[in-house]
Amino acid sequence: MSELRFSLADVAGVRLAVSPVNETVMSMWALANPVRYAVHLPWIDRARVTLRRPEVADRVRPLVGLVVPGRWLPDFLTPAARPNVEMAEQLDQIAATPPAVVAQDLLATTWQRPLSPFGRALLADPGGLLPQVVDAVRVWYDEAIAPDWPRMRALLDADVAYRAAQLAESGAGGFFEQLHPSLRWHGDRVVSDDTFERDFDLRGRGLALNPTVFTEQHVLWNLLEDSLPAGAYPVRAVGTLWEATGPPPGDPLARVIGPGRAALLHLLETALTTTDLARLTGMSAGNVSQHLTALHAAGLVSRSRQGRHVRYRNTEVAAVLLRASGGE
Repeated sequence: MSELRFSLADVAGVRLAVSPVNETVMSMWALANPVRYAVHLPWIDRARVTLRRPEVADRVRPLVGLVVPGRWLPDFLTPAARPNVEMAEQLDQIAATPPAVVAQDLLATTWQRPLSPFGRALLADPGGLLPQVVDAVRVWYDEAIAPDWPRMRALLDADVAYRAAQLAESGAGGFFEQLHPSLRWHGDRVVSDDTFERDFDLRGRGLALNPTVFTEQHVLWNLLEDSLPAGAYPVRAVGTLWEATGPPPGDPLARVIGPGRAALLHLLETALTTTDLARLTGMSAGNVSQHLTALHAAGLVSRSRQGRHVRYRNTEVAAVLLRASGGE
């Protein structure tokens, strides 16, 4: 059992964000144990083909050596994510980890089982070998995660929006007790039913919470003294992740506004970019942009800027149309 002690500043500092590096790193567990992660078999089949390519396998080997089933992940591999963080920024975070912290994080994982050969080499020379780790994470993201990232991102963003509403409605205590069955709020702390036996004071640093598609049983914590406090929790509705996207067969709305625009409306219950929509639907970015312009002019989608990206989402008018076309 672990306990996370909160001050008022920590309660105010609870934040929700999507972490692309978490998905990249934790996906290695699914590859190593496809039976346990059977919900991800469509992705696992593709990823295994990718990993068999020699030019990928050689560069990803350091990551394989660090992400071992049944072992606590080194905290530096899963840095706390802030809202709208990009993969490149998280890679920079990993690259900037002081060698002493890399060594400390590695040693903290050895209570379960010995380090792999690469883990031992990294422990002996953290400054010299950390760039290989960063390269391995970057390559695995580009080759295995990026092609499906819009689909994953849509599910993760929807979870963040849902949890943010829970936090606003229920306060911190109710929020944590709904976040996962293993968590409960007790006075000034979160009690987590796990095997780590940590007693951790957040010390006014807040807590970053990141949904993840590749963790299915527990909340995983970054709770070493030199790490920014963070937790990765199982995303809701992960069973829908690999379902076909687009309008259902015989969709009445598609007959009225066209299959392309209907497909976008079915996806835009979550805020997505033009690039996300192009990858999810198979349409060109230009075609998606034309459809979005028309849908926006008709009052069916709204748009907002988040950092460098413009995200689109259904308006209430579109929601009414979707409900009506579904017979509700």
